[in-house]
Amino acid sequence: MTVSSPGSSAGAKNRCTPRIIRSRYTPGRMFFRGQIIGKYKILSTIGSGGFGTVYLAEDTWIDKKVALKVPHKQTLDFGELLREPRLLATLNHPNIVAILTAEKQENVFFIVMEFVPGETLESIIAREGALDLARALDYTCQICNAVDHAHRQGVLHRDLRPSNVLVTDNGLAKVADFGTSRFLEIAAHGTTVIGSPPYMAPEQFKGKAVFASDLYSLGVTMYQMLTGVLPYDTPSPADIERLTRGELLSPPRVKNPRVPKAINDIVLKAMAPDIPARYQRASELLDDVLAARGADPRGPRRTPRPTPTTEGASDDAQEIQTRLKARETPQPRFCWHCRKPLHARSDRCPFCGEA
Repeated sequence: MTVSSPGSSAGAKNRCTPRIIRSRYTPGRMFFRGQIIGKYKILSTIGSGGFGTVYLAEDTWIDKKVALKVPHKQTLDFGELLREPRLLATLNHPNIVAILTAEKQENVFFIVMEFVPGETLESIIAREGALDLARALDYTCQICNAVDHAHRQGVLHRDLRPSNVLVTDNGLAKVADFGTSRFLEIAAHGTTVIGSPPYMAPEQFKGKAVFASDLYSLGVTMYQMLTGVLPYDTPSPADIERLTRGELLSPPRVKNPRVPKAINDIVLKAMAPDIPARYQRASELLDDVLAARGADPRGPRRTPRPTPTTEGASDDAQEIQTRLKARETPQPRFCWHCRKPLHARSDRCPFCGEA
C-alpha cells in the first residue's frame, strides 16, 4: 500500500499517512472486504442473486451500517439502472426494506438500502421447520401490510418468497428485493416471466402477473411456514397444466394436522389456481387471518362480514389516538381490476363497476 502526505516531498510521501487505493468494479469482479467505494467501506458480502450482489457496508461519514446492492448489469442505460430505486422510492412502510439513495461512484452504480440485522424467513424455516401458529400468523400479517402498501402504490413484487423476507431479532418482518418489481399500469399486467417457480402463480408461467399473483406467492409462503415444506416441488413444464388445475396442491392440514381449518382455508383461497377465486387484495387476506386468529385490533372493516371475536382487543386510548392520526393522511386507493383511482369513500369503481 502506498502512502502520501499533503505538502511533503515525493520521498516523504512514502513514509506518512496511508492512502487508500480504490479498486474499480468490473462486471464479474466482486467487491472485497475493506474496499472503499465513494464514502462506503465494504465490510462483507450479504448475498448474491440473479439481479445483483448485496454487500454490508459502512457509511464512513455518519458511521452507519448500510446495504449496498450492486446490479450485475452495469452496462444498462442509466435510466434503466434507476428504475428499481425509483420504484422503491415510492414505498415507505415499516415492513418494507427502505431505500436510502442511489449512487454512481468510480463508474459503479449501486443502490444504498437500510441494513436489516437478522436473518431471512427462509433460513428460519430451514432451521425450525413448521413455525408456531401464532408466529406464522404474525409474520403473515406483517407481510400482508407490506404487500398491501406496495399494491396501493401500484407496485407489483413478482418474487415474494421467504428468502425475500428479512426478520429482525425482535420479530419485525421486512419485505426485500423489489428488483423484479414493476408498476402495474392501468388495464395492464406484468408481461415478463419472472419469479421463483415454487412460489409462482399459474399465470406467471405465461408472463401474466397481476396483484393477485403476489397473494398466491404469499399463500405458498404461509403454507411453508405452517408445514415446514413447500406444497410441491418446482413444477416441470409438463406439470404446469396440472398446477393450473390445482392438481399439485394438497391442503396444509394434510401435512400438519395442527393447522386450524380456518387458516387452512385461507391458504387454499390464496393459492386458488383461478385468479377470480383468489384473494384480490392483501387487506382481504389480512382481515381473514385476523378474524381466524380471534381478534381484530383495527376495529370495524369497511366491508361488512361476519363479526369476528374481539375479545382481548385493546381499547387503550393511546392506540385509538394513533389510529385517528393515521387516518389524517389516507393512502391513495386504486381499483384492483382496472387500476383507476377510487374516491376515498367509494366502494365500487365508477369505471369498470368492480366492487
